[in-house]
Amino acid sequence: MSIPRYRARHGRRTAHRTGERHHPGPPRLGTAGRAARPAPPRPRGRRRRLVRDRPGTGRIYAPDLRGHGRSDWPGDYAYATLRDDVHALLGALGIARADVVGHSLGGAVAYLLAQHSPHLVRRLVLKDVPAPFPLDPPRPLAERPGRDLSYDWAMILATDRQRNAPDPVWWDHMGRITMPTLLIGGGPASPIPQKQIAAFAELLPDARRITIDAGHLVHEARPEEFLVAVEEFLSPADRTPS
Repeated sequence: MSIPRYRARHGRRTAHRTGERHHPGPPRLGTAGRAARPAPPRPRGRRRRLVRDRPGTGRIYAPDLRGHGRSDWPGDYAYATLRDDVHALLGALGIARADVVGHSLGGAVAYLLAQHSPHLVRRLVLKDVPAPFPLDPPRPLAERPGRDLSYDWAMILATDRQRNAPDPVWWDHMGRITMPTLLIGGGPASPIPQKQIAAFAELLPDARRITIDAGHLVHEARPEEFLVAVEEFLSPADRTPS
């Protein structure tokens, strides 16, 4: 894993780590779930060999979303603002187009980026990402854990409010996501209703859906199966021309 680097937008810093370049393939951006630190951009052991043996694997970038880790904790955690941070990071890094892989909250940020700036996203992978439907009943107010946190508790409260009552435009604009998209569901053990992932598959013009029966943290519980599915989806042999 590289030492965290920082990029600023409107005076706010976004930290990111960068993996080694295995081959001159398209860059990849991974956006982690809520209250999580990004996975190391440099895979280890068997996972490292799986990536290394794929000739299209480019450099991997793993940002800390605002309110997480070494990025700033400014108190403004609108989903659109998180999206704009990622957009600005790609611009600062000089990345014109990338494959984007997002989990949970990071997946919501990824699909908002794909809606807003589809030219930036070559292929999209959404890992157990809930559809932006209002929660009924609403998610109750969370209680702060009694320990030091690696994320801003205000971010938890702000994203819960948006999860309870998402902006209807997010769903209305799903048709703008025209790039190939892989939807990975965690199966019945996941707290995310899998019928929501099926709803994504029906709405997105170029989507394929798979289930890895591992619960919400698919990439942690079944890392090799997850990585093989993602690598096959992003492999050059399966790409449409740029």
